Amino acid sequence: MTDIMRNGPVNPVKIQDNTLRDGHQSIYATRMRTEDMLPIAEQMDEMGFWAMEVWGGATFDTMHRFLGEDPWERPKILKKYIKKTPFTMLLRGQNLVGYRNYADDVVRAFVDKSCEVGIDIFRVFDALNDIRNFETCVERIKANGKHFEGAICYSLTQRHLGGDVFNMEYYLKMTKQLEAMGADSIVIKDMAGIVSPYDIYDLITEMKKVTKIPLHLHTHYTSGMASMTYLKAIEAGVDIIDTCLAPYALRTSMPAIEPLVVSLEGTKREIKMDVLKLIKLGEHLERIAPKYEKHLASNKLSLIDAAVLAHQIPGGMISNLVSQLKEMNAVERLDEVHAEIPRTRKDAGTPPLVTPTSQIVGVQAVMNVIGGRYKMINNQFADLVYGLYGKTPTPIDPEISKVVLKRHKRGQTPVTGRPADYLEPELEANKKKIGDLAKTEEDLLTYSLYPATGEQFLKWKYGIEPMPDSVKPAPAPEDKK
Repeated sequence: MTDIMRNGPVNPVKIQDNTLRDGHQSIYATRMRTEDMLPIAEQMDEMGFWAMEVWGGATFDTMHRFLGEDPWERPKILKKYIKKTPFTMLLRGQNLVGYRNYADDVVRAFVDKSCEVGIDIFRVFDALNDIRNFETCVERIKANGKHFEGAICYSLTQRHLGGDVFNMEYYLKMTKQLEAMGADSIVIKDMAGIVSPYDIYDLITEMKKVTKIPLHLHTHYTSGMASMTYLKAIEAGVDIIDTCLAPYALRTSMPAIEPLVVSLEGTKREIKMDVLKLIKLGEHLERIAPKYEKHLASNKLSLIDAAVLAHQIPGGMISNLVSQLKEMNAVERLDEVHAEIPRTRKDAGTPPLVTPTSQIVGVQAVMNVIGGRYKMINNQFADLVYGLYGKTPTPIDPEISKVVLKRHKRGQTPVTGRPADYLEPELEANKKKIGDLAKTEEDLLTYSLYPATGEQFLKWKYGIEPMPDSVKPAPAPEDKK
């Protein structure tokens, strides 16, 4: 045991549990139903987690499309069972829980309603790390007296921290910007699992020198480095880490909580949790596993994707690329797409590869390989180059911009202002479009975020059309409260 972990004041690591959101999103395509969360909800509330992530990310999309559940009900139901532990959600800034920037009126209404249904902590990120896309969210989070966790999307342009773009100066600058914006905590969001142990040690050490607010680390096990990375981050003084119960951990999910509890026993960073109780909670997840196993990736023997150490492409992005190429009968060209992605990414201003920029860059890279470079232009890629997603980490080459925007419907000269300033209010127009089908504010927001699938869900919800058996949820569990 190193002196740094043994000596000094006692400072237990705080744990955010991601089992009920990012855990099943990462390994089961976000298909876990609310009914399967309830049998262990009260016991999880007793564990002493700093927070539990239960919403946001892809849950909103998946619940209304594939599970036949109203997304707004999940936090309300869970709050009846989980009374002490704060709820946190992942919010994509001006993208909310969708895939484009929404107008400010939608953003304000969404955040207000999220606070009302039970969200206490908002982890806010922007795919370009453009904090102008945080502004409207943060204003409403603060107005509601909730916790604003500012996220920095971790990215690299080489194997380790450094280089011309994603270097120490870049991350420290954003740390200061988020603190100035009023962040109550700051999280390093490593969506691809590419932050290495010694890099995170250096990064946390330097961030601690420029801010006093709590630092949080989120990473994925994709590359196999995550547990090692957590130990070095803990040595450096990170305050909070994200984990999952063992059955929903590893693979492309987070590290498991149970080994970390045992690893830190007897140190000043000891996690005060009963590992036997954690194991018992995991037994429930094992019992329900057959219900979801069809969603578990089983095409590889390895539990990690060692290739991500080389190409740094998030797992979800790779599966999308393969799906696209299958549709085009061109799966054999995947290696060409892997080689094209860094070039397309650089052309697009070197965005971090996270939703939605990972999909945008990936789709355009496939088009570049299949049809020739920029012979076909994806509309979202054109919007990214035009500036509708925000300021990119590096400038976009004017020649590339000219080619991409040649026939762009919005114009040929990129905009430089805050993206939402170019969007007209949406709620009133949406209210007229959906009419009486939206019976609540939640219904209107569901439709505003997802017009096509949201309208379909509302028809199911109110019995206008029968819900297909493939999405029909089981009967609601009896409310024992």
